[in-house]
Amino acid sequence: MSTTTNDSPTLGQCPDCGTEIATYSVLIEYETADGRPALWAECPECQEVVHPE
Repeated sequence: MSTTTNDSPTLGQCPDCGTEIATYSVLIEYETADGRPALWAECPECQEVVHPE
C-alpha cells in the first residue's frame, strides 16, 4: 500500500498571486459569527497569509 503526498486537495487560490494553496498550508481555522467555516493559510509562492479564494 502506497500513499502519495502530492495529491492533497487545494483550498483555492491566493488572492494576491493566484497560486493554488494546498490544505497543508492552513494556519488557522475558525467559525464566523454566522456559523460558516473560514480559514487563513500561507501562500507557498508569495508567502503571504491569505484567505484562499
